[in-house]
Parts: sequence; structure tokens; C-alpha cells
Amino acid sequence: MGKTLTGVPPRETSARMWVRLLPGLGACAIAVLISLGIHNLVPALPAMTVAVALGILSANLPKVREYVHGPLQSGLNFAAKKLMRAGIVVLGLKLSVVDILRLGWATFGIIAAVVILAFAGTYLLGKLFRLPGEIPLLLAAGFSICGASAVGAMAAARRARHTDTLMPVALVTLCGTLAIAVLPLLMGPLALDPIQFGRWVGASVHDVGQVVATAQIAGSAALAAALVMKLTRVLLLAPIVFLAGMGTRRNARKQGQTPDNEMELGPLPPLVPLFIIGFVAMTGARSLGIITPDMLHVGTILQDVLLGSALFGLGSAVSIRELLSTGLRGSLVALLSWILIAALGYGAVLLIAP
Repeated sequence: MGKTLTGVPPRETSARMWVRLLPGLGACAIAVLISLGIHNLVPALPAMTVAVALGILSANLPKVREYVHGPLQSGLNFAAKKLMRAGIVVLGLKLSVVDILRLGWATFGIIAAVVILAFAGTYLLGKLFRLPGEIPLLLAAGFSICGASAVGAMAAARRARHTDTLMPVALVTLCGTLAIAVLPLLMGPLALDPIQFGRWVGASVHDVGQVVATAQIAGSAALAAALVMKLTRVLLLAPIVFLAGMGTRRNARKQGQTPDNEMELGPLPPLVPLFIIGFVAMTGARSLGIITPDMLHVGTILQDVLLGSALFGLGSAVSIRELLSTGLRGSLVALLSWILIAALGYGAVLLIAP
């Protein structure tokens, strides 16, 4: 693209932008359909996990990789960033403050403590293993709150580089998938009844889809208990991202950035990202009973499409060769964090009154 006399690239027209984005977005749509199809055939495999796996596979198959890093790249990057944020907004429809308040303040406090301790522990592990950039913070968000969605939200609040999100998304997806296989095997040895098992899953598994896949093995009662615990953790996404946004603004001011020099250094980051405001608004609408069952059903489909597309886009930027050569420390942090949150979740189950 050429430049104007001022040296600034001319603004791309909407029509030209969509022509550039459509091939990649079309690939995302196909990947979402395949992911949902595989999930319907094998319910134990969450559709979002399959979407990430398909993205990683597409980025590492020689013939397909040429298209992923060529004509599809713009649309895939758009999905990874913009559609992720839109999906987080729609995720708010799953939350009802009324349901969470029924847990009682003591239970809510225990769940919040699990999130805070898991977040802090993962972040410290990331720093201890000297993970670069914002990766410790992104891993902490993903493992303690709600998987890849939390990674995307935290990355936006911290203005993290796109490349910094790749390892956390891959690792949080891998460990969440591991939980589907491992946690049900521990139900008997830990002497957990279905309700307790569901609570443990909800308190310690990362992505909502992975929670469903793990808890449903123990029946409907376990699944219901798991979802309430899990969605309570998701509710904490908004305040944690708010605090991260405050930290980003403080750092910007320390570097001399003010509203007066925005033209030179760029605008100050928002105190609360717009998509988090949307997330809170959707939660409020669900809590007030504005959302009908039909609207909720449509919202669930839309969430699957948006987040599935975003996760396929993120996965398509992951190089297995680079992950294996540089990701050993990150993998150790992820494994330790997975054990940490499982232990914290089990402790929470023991503390919560039957």
C-alpha cells in the first residue's frame, strides 16, 4: 500500500478491507463447523478445544501452512483479536448474579480465594521461570479464570503482543484437555460424591466447555454444581481485567504518556476495555431476566461461532517447532499451575458446606 505526502498510509476502504479478511474468516467458519461436528460425534471433546487443535494443525501442515501465512493470515488475525473480544461479550449471557448469590457469601469468598491464589501462584511461577513479556500474566489469567477467553481479555487490557498470547492459549487448552481425562479417575480415590466432584471440576478446570466435558461424566447433578462454580470464577474476569487496565495506564503515565501527547505516543489505554463493559452489560441483562430462553439459545450459538473462530485464529499462529524449542519453561509453569489450581479447588470443596 502506498503512502500519502505526509508519509502516513492512506486509510483502507471498507470494501477492500473485507475482501482481504474474507478468506481467513471463511476458513474460521469452516473450522467452527468441523469443531462442532466433532463435538457432536464425541461429546467428551469440547468444540473450542477442537478449534484450537485445528488451528495448530493448519499452521504446521506444510501445504496448508502456505495459505495460513499467506492469503488467510489477515482474516485469521482479525478473528483472533476482534472476534475473541466479541465472544467474551456474549459469554456474559451465561452468568446470572442471582444464581451466584444463591451460593452464599462464604462460598463466593472461597471461590474468589481460589482464583486469587491460583492467579498469584501462576504469575509468580512464570516470573520464577523467567518467562518473557506478559506471558506470566496471561498464563495466570487463563489458568485461574476461564482459559483462552481470559488470556484474550488480559492481553487486550495489557496491550500485550499477539505473539505473547500464543503459548498461553496452547498450554491452557492442553492442560484443560488433560483435566478431562485425569480428574474423573481421581473421583473415587478422593472419595468425592457427584456434587463434590462437580464443584471440584468447576473450581479447577479452565474453559467452560472443558468443565462441561469433565463434569458430565459424573451425571447431571455434578454438571449443575460444576457450572455454578465455574461461572462464579468467570464473573471475576471483569474486576481482574479492570485492575490490569489500571496497571497499564499507570505504566503509560510513568513513561510520560498523557492526554496532551496522545498524537505523538498514541492514546492512553482505556480504564475498562469496551468488551468488558459489554460483558458486564450482558451479565446484567441475564440477571434482570431480560434475556428469554430463545435469546439465550441464540447467544450460545453466537458464542460458539465467535470464540471458535477466535481460537482457530490463535491456534493458526502457533508453531509446534518453536513451541517445543522455546516452550519448555512455559510447559513446566503450566503443569505446576494445573496442579496448583487442582489442589486449591479440592481444598475449596472440602471447605464448602454440603
